[in-house]
Formats: sequence, structure tokens, C-alpha cells
Amino acid sequence: MKLHNISFGNILRKKAKMLFLVLGLVIGISTIVTLLSITESMTQNIEKRLNKFGANIIMTPKSENLSLSYGGIYVGGVNYKVQEFDQDRLTHIRSIKNAKSLSIVAPKVLGPVVVNDKKVLLMGVVFKEELSLKTWWQKTNGYFPQKDDEVILGSQVAKFLGVKTGQTFELSNKLFKISTILKSTGSSEDNAIIADLKVSQKVLGKDGKLSMVEIAAFCRGCPINELTLQIAEKFPNAKVTAMKQAVMSKMQSIEMFKSFSLGISIIVIFIGSLLVLVTMMGSVNERTREIGIFRAIGFRKGHVMQIILLEAMVLGVIGGLTGFCIGNLLAWGIIPLVMKDGIFFGININLGIVSTLMAVALSLLASLYPAVKASNMDPSEALRAL
Repeated sequence: MKLHNISFGNILRKKAKMLFLVLGLVIGISTIVTLLSITESMTQNIEKRLNKFGANIIMTPKSENLSLSYGGIYVGGVNYKVQEFDQDRLTHIRSIKNAKSLSIVAPKVLGPVVVNDKKVLLMGVVFKEELSLKTWWQKTNGYFPQKDDEVILGSQVAKFLGVKTGQTFELSNKLFKISTILKSTGSSEDNAIIADLKVSQKVLGKDGKLSMVEIAAFCRGCPINELTLQIAEKFPNAKVTAMKQAVMSKMQSIEMFKSFSLGISIIVIFIGSLLVLVTMMGSVNERTREIGIFRAIGFRKGHVMQIILLEAMVLGVIGGLTGFCIGNLLAWGIIPLVMKDGIFFGININLGIVSTLMAVALSLLASLYPAVKASNMDPSEALRAL
């Protein structure tokens, strides 16, 4: 009789006992897979949402003057005379080594204009990029610009000019319609007229020129510092600054979820190991008569160990695969409950392989002591138990 036939036969004979052992592995592995899947999906959801909080790299022309401002207060007076760089070179940003890490590139042109005999700031943007970057913008009414002659007004500049949504005003002998007025953002947009980039360049007499570029470039493990250096190499006349505080905040949020998942997984693995150990010890004690017969008819210690460990390995494979499937189903069902609009990002095959190997390793390690104990059993003592 071959050893694996003995192992499989024992599994089939003691279905209830083995089912209990598999159940312990399934609970442990499914819990780990559920936590890791939820953490992975939540991490990606969080990254996706955090990426909507705005730019984390700012590119502006170099200047010999030091900015005299803090918290929006300008000590040296307001000055809209800024340097510009060529828009044609903007495509060079996408040619850097880590270009895949770049998400949104939002160019801008800035300059003063006179509206109703009042001097205000005009900010030219590419609305598609800007609206993707500034997802927190909220319109009071109306709609975001759809035509070249439609503009957005910041809350403060709208009050300053005394205008409302739907009204028109003249700028450089051209009529512009206010498509919407933004709710207060607490930032520079409150004080600006926001218009199409090309139209603004013509109004300001800065065709093909840019005043600054905001870049959203964050993903898991994105090398922000390297990105700034690579962009700076392409634009030697530009000052490229990484908003490290925003990046660190994102990284800390993600690491918190990872640490939580790891801690819970370790506890579950420990409990699962104890469950397998106790179950296998009970199985060995119940099989004293069977093991004694094996030893009496010439089975070696190694043969007895192989029988028990093979059983553990088979049960580990079954428990690991079953736990992986159940864990993914639980994660799929739980994510929408713990995170509004959360999305399950799919089955991770690598996690399935790791979880199955973990279940096998866990089962083998927990069965090792019972197997050694069984192999060292004295045949005469075992037979006296008959």
C-alpha cells in the first residue's frame, strides 16, 4: 500500500474531523485575504481620491526675487508682472524617465486685466485639465465653460465687480459670458477670472507663453523627488517644487491601512496555527492503535511522518484555495459598506498563490510536532492500547 493512499483514505474516513481542520484553515486564510483585499482596494480608492486634492508639483519660472508673502498676505504689494516660458516646450514633461507617474499637467497663464474700470487677475487654463485637477470646485449655479467666450469667476472677484452668473462683460473689445461663479475655495481662485488658455493668452498679449504649470503626480511609490529633478532637467529656467506635505499625508494614510491589515493578519495566523496544532494532536492521539500497527508491520518513523504531513498538506491546499475564494467574496461584499462608492479592484492571483502556500506551510508547521510524536511512538505501547 502506498503512503499517499493511506493519507487520502484517512481523510475520506474521518470527514467530520478533517472538515473541522479545513474549516479552521478556511477561517484563517479567508480572514487574511479579506483584510488584505479590502486594504488593497481601500488603498487604491484612497489614492484615487487623494489624487483629486490637487497638484503636488508646481513649475514656475525662476526669479531672482524672493516672494514676500505668507498665508496669502503679500508684504511687498501685489505684482502680476511674472515671467513666462514657452508653451511649445510643455510636451517635454511627458518625455521624462518617470512620465508614467504623471497624472495631470495643468498649464496656466496669469496677467492683469481691466473690467468695468477695475483691475483684476485673469487666469487662463485648459478647462479639461483644470477641472480634473480641482475637483473641489463647486459652482453656485450655471455650468462650467463649454465655449471660448465663457468664463468662471471666483467668489471674491464676482463681489468686487458686482456681477452675477449669466451676465456679460467686455474684455479687450470682446464680450465674455459668466457661465458660473465658484463657491469660496479659500485659495487664489477666489480672486481670479478663469478663462480658456488660448483666449487668455491673446487678451494678455502672451501668445504661446505660460506663467506656471501645476502637476498631479502621485501613485503608490511614485518617486516625487526624482520627478521634480527630471522635470527640472527638461526646464532649466523653471523652478520645480514638490509639495512634500501633501505627498507625506497621502503616504501616511496608506501606511496606516497597511499596518492595520498586517497586525490583524498576524493575530489570525497565530490563532489558525493553534487550531491546526490542537486538531492534529487530537487526531494523532486518536490514531494510537493505527500508528502502532503501522510501526509493528515495519513502517519506519519517516513513513509515519510522511503520512501525517501529507494529510496536512492536502488539507492546507483545500483550506487555502477555499479561504482565498471566500475571502474575495467577503471583500467584494464588505467594501461598499465600509467605504462609500468604494470599488473592489478585482482578484489578485499573486495573493491567491501566497495564501495557498501560507495555508500549506501553516498546516505543515502545526502538524510537525504531532507527526514527530507519532513517529516516535513505541509500537509495543501502542499495541497494548488495543
